[in-house]
Amino acid sequence: MTSKKTATAVSDLTLSPAANGPEVSKPSSPPRPLSTQQYLYFTETNTDRILDNLDGLRDTVFPRPPHLVDDEYDRAQQEFPSVCLIGLGRCGSNIALDVAELVYNARKFYLNEFNAEDKGYSDKGYSPAQWIRNNLRLGTSKASKPVFLVEPLVMLGDLDKDIAGRIRFSRKGEKSGFLRDYSKMKIMDLSEVHAGGAGNAPILGQYLAKIILNKDTQRFSSPDWKMIHSYLIDSCGIKANQSRLYFSIFSAGGGTGSGMASEFGLAQQYSYMNKTFDTKPMDEHDSKSGHSFVFEPIFTSGICVLPNISDHRSEMSEALHINAGRLLCKYLSEEWDFSYNFANEDSSEASVMGRIRPWNAMMLISNDIMRYAEESDDGNIQNIDVNAMEKHANQYISQQIFNILTAQAVTTDYDQNYFRRAGIDIGETIRLDANDLFMSLAGPVAIAYAESVVPETPVPSGDKFKVFEKEPPRLNIDDLFFRSIDLPHFNKVTQAIEGISLLPIESKRYRASLEQYKNSGYDAAALHDLHFFKNCSSVVSIVSLPKDYKLSYMDLNRLKTHLNSLFPNTTLKRYALVIGASANLSLTTLIAKSPCLSDDFLTLIVAFIKRCFARTPYRFDETLDNSILDFIINEDFDEARIDDLLNEFENPAKILDTNWYAIKPMYEKKYRELINDKDKFVSINDIRLSRDCVKKSIKYLREIYRHRIGKTKVISLNNHTGRTY
Repeated sequence: MTSKKTATAVSDLTLSPAANGPEVSKPSSPPRPLSTQQYLYFTETNTDRILDNLDGLRDTVFPRPPHLVDDEYDRAQQEFPSVCLIGLGRCGSNIALDVAELVYNARKFYLNEFNAEDKGYSDKGYSPAQWIRNNLRLGTSKASKPVFLVEPLVMLGDLDKDIAGRIRFSRKGEKSGFLRDYSKMKIMDLSEVHAGGAGNAPILGQYLAKIILNKDTQRFSSPDWKMIHSYLIDSCGIKANQSRLYFSIFSAGGGTGSGMASEFGLAQQYSYMNKTFDTKPMDEHDSKSGHSFVFEPIFTSGICVLPNISDHRSEMSEALHINAGRLLCKYLSEEWDFSYNFANEDSSEASVMGRIRPWNAMMLISNDIMRYAEESDDGNIQNIDVNAMEKHANQYISQQIFNILTAQAVTTDYDQNYFRRAGIDIGETIRLDANDLFMSLAGPVAIAYAESVVPETPVPSGDKFKVFEKEPPRLNIDDLFFRSIDLPHFNKVTQAIEGISLLPIESKRYRASLEQYKNSGYDAAALHDLHFFKNCSSVVSIVSLPKDYKLSYMDLNRLKTHLNSLFPNTTLKRYALVIGASANLSLTTLIAKSPCLSDDFLTLIVAFIKRCFARTPYRFDETLDNSILDFIINEDFDEARIDDLLNEFENPAKILDTNWYAIKPMYEKKYRELINDKDKFVSINDIRLSRDCVKKSIKYLREIYRHRIGKTKVISLNNHTGRTY
């Protein structure tokens, strides 16, 4: 991406053919982090105003009881949920809305003690609602108590003017009560900036997001935006805002979500990182110094739905692949700058602020692999359509969000009587806080998931002479772990979609490797040489248990053995044990960094580079495909060869079937009109990805490809005979 320092040289250029035509290769200069001047995000600096905005949002999230007057109501006692879901674009907002509705229904059933009738129980199809109903025991029987889930704060945003109407239309009739009663859901009305979508062009979605985020919140006509902005961006990590986990949900193949998501993430990270350098003495803070900007760890993650790429029975829009590849390329280059680009070892504020990334991690869920869930169910894949795959992806994402929510939930997230009613000893749980996730997860992340109905514990017999009782059934931990890394499939007992969210290699090869793994008695030799497993740097495993079920030491040890065997080079393994958050035993494993070496990931990123960067001779053959694989594998990185293969900047016109040169000035005019400050003007040319971004992405892939760890070896002075080197 071009920095603001160089932007003056390119901001007046148009994307003429000459600009992206053949050019003389120049010696490659060392890559530098993005200039801090590039980030022009508006951040409210008045602490009192931020706190007033938070109080305003708190009043809408926790409406004041009408019988209480102001002096009887201490709104400071109402803490924001520890988790926030941000749904961007049509896909992201739909998924976040589904999650909010499921959590709302779970709470409604819990608080009503099953007095409400489950009218949707007759639905025989697979759906998130049916899974959550089974998992939380939301039935008509009063024999068992349901579990209780955290109610996250949900923010929905789209460049579509009618987002509110679309949401209301999708929740008609009996579901309309959810929209009325779930006060923790807020819609970001962005129509005054743009109301017509991004036209499936992520660079336009990104540019419109810059306009939204660079504009002073006081100049928005929507009264809610300044409150939402203070919550999402200005106050993240401070005492007055208790939310510590933020999940941005979006589709990588679209324009709005793919373009906006990373900008919202960067604005939040920029504001948060600024706070870490705010070391003013306490007496210099604003009047409400009790809420001063003290550093508190937060964890942010993108949840990225990748497009279908390997279904040969139907033609998918190649633009979806290009858009997804652009997002992945941009993210890897930013992740490289943040995590690995320390050539100068500069820890100054300017250097650190130039290395920000949009999220701590980006979880990848492929729409393509959801086909296998449908295929495994009835063997008929002829009738699978995009809506079916989206439905399965929504359910899979909902399951993972639920498990992460419960793994980090703090006691203030729960109803005050929950633990007492449930009979749960919170001392038996091992939770993951924001700092645990911050230290354990970074870069691209894949998810492995499976669940089982736990064996029922038999009632102890009163006959003391009955010594030959049948041994109670035991949990098959081997099968549970295998199903979590298997191709996606339906569990017909629990109604869950299980399996891995991103295939390590092509499906037929992976299926054969899994078969060998299972037939060998779960010998990891059949799998751990795949880069997806071999080069993984850290894993986080979340085990969720029903109340009163004890996971035996042998089962837990067996699980750890599987993880150690399959992921031989992990630097860090973290475990969370959650009790009472599910009626079934579930296993969620988060696999960090190595998913960028999977076939799907590399295919998407190369598709983007080839279409939007490649010089004309290399756009239509396999030269670039093979060269990028060589760049990753070869010991020396030939950057000059990249200069020969690629143009200096991406060409957005390559994915648009319209006149880009007419679109560009129209959007820049909108920027000038809405942000009347010449010093804050950003041209669309300034946000194009550059050839340096591609180089940084490849360097990140090279780093992960070479990841290894040394094994700890016991040494002893007693056996040492002398110098051996």
